[in-house]
Amino acid sequence: MDKVLVLYYSSYGHIERMAVAEADGARSAGADVDIKRVPELVPNKVALASHYKLDQIAPVATIDDLINYDAIIFGTPTRFGNMAAQMKNFIDQAGGLWAKDKLVGKVGSVFTASATQHGGQEATILSFHIVLLHLGFIVVGLPYSFKGQLGIKDVHGATPYGATTIVGADGARMPSALEIEAAQYQGRHVAGIADGCHHVRRPGVWAASDVAAAE
Repeated sequence: MDKVLVLYYSSYGHIERMAVAEADGARSAGADVDIKRVPELVPNKVALASHYKLDQIAPVATIDDLINYDAIIFGTPTRFGNMAAQMKNFIDQAGGLWAKDKLVGKVGSVFTASATQHGGQEATILSFHIVLLHLGFIVVGLPYSFKGQLGIKDVHGATPYGATTIVGADGARMPSALEIEAAQYQGRHVAGIADGCHHVRRPGVWAASDVAAAE
């Protein structure tokens, strides 16, 4: 059974809700799934004053946790067209794993949220993809086989790069049914690809000596 980690940061609960949907989708494909979150950087007093959702039940991850999974689905809110500082701070600790090729060949995917339709959702996911490629991930998006993203009648998230949600300027809007469905689809899609990769992946890390031996 493939192991999938849904790793997220959420200030107000929108990404947390999407993370649960991603996990549901991955489990429906038969994967063993964990949901974890990255550490908060904002002082507790400031977070309380800003009405952050601090009662999130997902355990806090450590960078070495990433080694234990075949696929990792990352969730972050959009901050000026990029990932949140909390997520970036966490990923920046992966230098040791990068140096030892510990993340090469794992499946990686991203979902996000923004206040508005054009608030940088696609930029956030695409810039996150660059980081994943540097770390050696096999990057997976949300294909157009999820037909929900083709609709234009209602305001909604969902991009070919990954599931998204729009929260509104005041943050009052929670993920819609379509956006939850997109996240579930993405989770299921990632789990399926991870399973396919698992069947062809050799034990350990693919090194130059492995390639030479294969030739």
